[in-house]
Amino acid sequence: MAGQGRSLHMATLLTGLLECLGFAGVLFGWASLVFVFKTEHYFEELCEPNVELMSNATEKADCKGQDERFSLIFTLASFMNNFMTFPTGYIFDRFKTTVARLIAIFFYTSATLIIGFISADSATLLFLAMPMLTIGGILFLITNLQIGNLFGKHRSTIITLYNGAFDSSSAVFLIIKLLYEQGISLRASFLFLSVCSVWHLGRTFLLMPRGHIPYPVPPNYSYGLCSRFGTKEKEGRTTEEEKTVEHENRELQPKDLLSAKEGLSPSAVALCSAVPSLALTSLLCLGFAICASIPILSLQYTTFILQVVSRSFLYGGNAAFLTLAFPSEHFGKLFGLVMALSAIVSLLQFPIFTLIKGPLQNDPFYVNVTLVLATLLTFVHPFLVYRECRIQKESPSLAA
Repeated sequence: MAGQGRSLHMATLLTGLLECLGFAGVLFGWASLVFVFKTEHYFEELCEPNVELMSNATEKADCKGQDERFSLIFTLASFMNNFMTFPTGYIFDRFKTTVARLIAIFFYTSATLIIGFISADSATLLFLAMPMLTIGGILFLITNLQIGNLFGKHRSTIITLYNGAFDSSSAVFLIIKLLYEQGISLRASFLFLSVCSVWHLGRTFLLMPRGHIPYPVPPNYSYGLCSRFGTKEKEGRTTEEEKTVEHENRELQPKDLLSAKEGLSPSAVALCSAVPSLALTSLLCLGFAICASIPILSLQYTTFILQVVSRSFLYGGNAAFLTLAFPSEHFGKLFGLVMALSAIVSLLQFPIFTLIKGPLQNDPFYVNVTLVLATLLTFVHPFLVYRECRIQKESPSLAA
């Protein structure tokens, strides 16, 4: 039975990773989907003839209005992706996993069906569909982050892995674009995503808990498919799992003794160990901002890599930091609160886009310099955590 429990944990981990990779953060591949929408003539009525090239038969229309409409949809959706994390995090904390996942499946399926069946004449429905898609996706992520609790001391690694998968799912829209170029319609692709909701439902009832996964995990803990076996399954696992927990506790004892000697509690030691990760995250974000500001096309390959890696560190580090610094029963609300604050900042995307297209005449230099300077401010966070650790080391009474 212990082996069956381990297999269930691994099945939950791997299917959750696939769920985040294939569905949760697809919004961030929006640019690839815009190509398909333009080919399908979405918002084409916003394009205007270029009066300076009226005599040229091959002239291209001025589609600034169309670009702004797509930018507005993305701004709204990305805002909802972050801002709605707070109420959805509360739903997860209050009503637990099954209810939260059923809500996610409803939003996600509805969104994919809307996108699959709209046309250029009903393109305004994208203002409804894309926010629904992002709300469903972020709920998938939140409910999967708790899976890290099943793996003890590897919890932070699992959380970061899931956040990396969330960011990498932006490739889904790129795949849809490539399939579209090979003759597979947009409707077929999104109907396939809708049908995948059956798989989400299967994970919800067979591989996920009804409530929350506790930390640390009790020796006789069972969930999902294994919970159907009742008390016998729990009893069968108790002895083996207790040995595992005792082994992990013995591994942690030297660290606890050491912390009892630099005057820090184990939780404070864990928090101090997060400083290098926080500093590295800020450094990666700074590198991304600098590379994006340099108008050299070949350098943008590096920019893209830094963007993906820095987002993984940013989201993963944020989630891991919250689990180390605050009680786990408030994780959903705190994670949502941080994301909601970032949503307020994301609202600046549309006016910045308009500023670049208008007064700055497509020259983003001053905007990029401003963003680089703003990124430098993020180094304040690891510095404050480091300073707090130093204070606790110098004054052991404060660490209690």
